[in-house]
Amino acid sequence: MESKAERFMRKHMAAFMTVVAFASLLIVWELVSRFTKAGMFLPPASEIITKFISSFTVPIGKYTMPVHIGVSLYRVGVAFIIATLTGIALGVSMGYSKTVEAIIKPIFEFIRPIPPLAWIPMSILWFGLGDQSKFFIIFLGCFCFITVNTYDGTKNVDPVLLGAARMLGASERQVFFRVVLPSSVPYIFAGLQIAITAGWSAVVGAEMVRSDEGVGWLIVMGMTNGNTVQIMVGMLAIGIVGYVLATAMAKLEGRLCIWNQQQGL
Repeated sequence: MESKAERFMRKHMAAFMTVVAFASLLIVWELVSRFTKAGMFLPPASEIITKFISSFTVPIGKYTMPVHIGVSLYRVGVAFIIATLTGIALGVSMGYSKTVEAIIKPIFEFIRPIPPLAWIPMSILWFGLGDQSKFFIIFLGCFCFITVNTYDGTKNVDPVLLGAARMLGASERQVFFRVVLPSSVPYIFAGLQIAITAGWSAVVGAEMVRSDEGVGWLIVMGMTNGNTVQIMVGMLAIGIVGYVLATAMAKLEGRLCIWNQQQGL
């Protein structure tokens, strides 16, 4: 019989190994920074972590870390919602209608390889220096992933299901809402998971555009001032929040798409 300690270790082994991996990384980082010439350009891990913790009460610039994170989350949230609505609509339209696919897909494929940072000059020209330009850049970071995954999901609907629904007398509207959309949901959520982290990454570029708050601003100003500690504090904030967002999206998918997981058993 398996003891309670063995069951606990087996159940939490992945979490334990993750902690060990991160602890090992921090120890090696600290030693390399303290005892080699790398310390000239690589601050010790302890200094980064101490500065990160203190930033929750001591302002960096005008604001403390919770404000910087909150502002960036607001910008990403607005852009992500807009990208989700437009990306799903466009992806489903291209996947379901050959006419829409023939018209839109070539234009989309032309725009898709252009990185969001390349749009910064045009975003300033079109939207000015306010939040609108930041929304636009983050939107571009999310939009393509959602559209591509939704398009793939719509195109990969089982033709047997489509044929069976039509043979049983379902209208095209019923086929679309009861067969095509439900079958595309796992693909859509896969795109949303990638898009939320991509949008969170794009916030750094977005906050290059005249900003005095946000985690991207921390990195940009740290680079401007040659402050490597501030740069890495900003990177740490982006990494932690990005991990939380990706995990939350995965949990949401697990709850909303449990029927899809059961089918795979």
